[in-house]
Amino acid sequence: MDYAYDVYKKNCPTRLVLDRLADKWALLILIRLGEKPIRFNQLRREIEGVSQKVLSETLRSLERDGLVDRAVFATVPVTVEYSITPLGRTLVETAQALTRWAEANVEAIVAAQAAYDARTGAAA
Repeated sequence: MDYAYDVYKKNCPTRLVLDRLADKWALLILIRLGEKPIRFNQLRREIEGVSQKVLSETLRSLERDGLVDRAVFATVPVTVEYSITPLGRTLVETAQALTRWAEANVEAIVAAQAAYDARTGAAA
C-alpha cells in the first residue's frame, strides 16, 4: 500500500499522531477503554499516578483525534462516560502489544541500564 505521507519528513502530519500515541497516559487510557466504557473517576482510580488534570487533557485530546467518545448523562450529579471509537479500537491491539512487550522485557532493560551505568560511570 502506498501512502501520501512520509513520517520521516519534518512537516508530515503523521508525526502529530505519533506524538499523541507516544504518550504513556494515552496508551493506558486507550487500552482500558478497549475493555469497556468507563466513567472519569473510575478511570482515574484504575490508572494509578495520573492526575485529574492530565487525565482530562489526555481524554480531550483523544476525543479530538476521534479515538475516544464522551457521553454525558443527565443525572445528579452529571455522569460522564468515555468509550473507545471504532478508530480507537484499531489501535488497542497494538497498544496492548506494546505494554505486554514492556512488561516482558522490563527486567532486561533495567539490567542493560545498570550495565551501561556501571561501564560509563553514568547514573540516570
